[in-house]
Amino acid sequence: MDIRERRGKLTHLVLCGALAVLSCTAAAQEEKAAPPQGKAGGEQQVDRIMDTGVQRNEEARESQQRIDEIAESADKLLAEYKRELKVIEGLEVYNALLERQIDDQNRQLSELRQSIEEVAVIQRQITPLMLRMLEGLAEFIELDVPFLLEERRGRVERLRSVMASSDVTTAEKFRAVLEAFQIENDYGRTIEAYKGSLQLGGSERQVDFLRIGRIALLYQSHGGEYNGYWDKEKRAWQPVDDPAFRNQVARGLQIARKQVAPDLLMVPVPAPEGAK
Repeated sequence: MDIRERRGKLTHLVLCGALAVLSCTAAAQEEKAAPPQGKAGGEQQVDRIMDTGVQRNEEARESQQRIDEIAESADKLLAEYKRELKVIEGLEVYNALLERQIDDQNRQLSELRQSIEEVAVIQRQITPLMLRMLEGLAEFIELDVPFLLEERRGRVERLRSVMASSDVTTAEKFRAVLEAFQIENDYGRTIEAYKGSLQLGGSERQVDFLRIGRIALLYQSHGGEYNGYWDKEKRAWQPVDDPAFRNQVARGLQIARKQVAPDLLMVPVPAPEGAK
């Protein structure tokens, strides 16, 4: 039952109660106004008057009882009517709130549809961008200081496989590419020691590499017989036969492995390029 039907029903009940009260009141007044019956002797007249009075009193009592019942029923209907009015008022407020919520949801739905359309466009544009970023990263690794080449090249190859995978989302692919760039960026501000091999003295030897950011890449063979550094300009390894250099490289390896406290190192680094 909606709000209008409930309001109409209550109004009908209140009107019926009021009409019943008026009807009973009119009947009681008519009974009181009725003329007395004919007389047949004084005693009989008194008896009739007494009987009529008792009957009138009983009828009045019954009429008053009916009036009280109708009044009580009317009070109940009025109280129920007021309660229903409060319910109706609450429903109207609630309906207004729901209408505002529906309007807001429709607005959000429209924005979501627009965003979905824009995402589709972005996905078509971001895939070529990621491929260009990946190729640029591979080229940068080949031109950079040659440290951890196998690991860095392998990372690029794995990313190329991810780009061709259909079960990886565009967002996950983009995250992986950015992560690879972040790793390369971190190399420029860290010091690291790792093992590898180089052609030294006509044979391949195991050496310890010392990377200091991207400004210096040094090596030292096991036992300290061979020492040297990577020359960025010549793009070649340059041997160094100097006990002081050997000691500095050994000291740097200990610092990188956290075996000793950080300290100042004297190592060959390229001169800074002048601003163009």
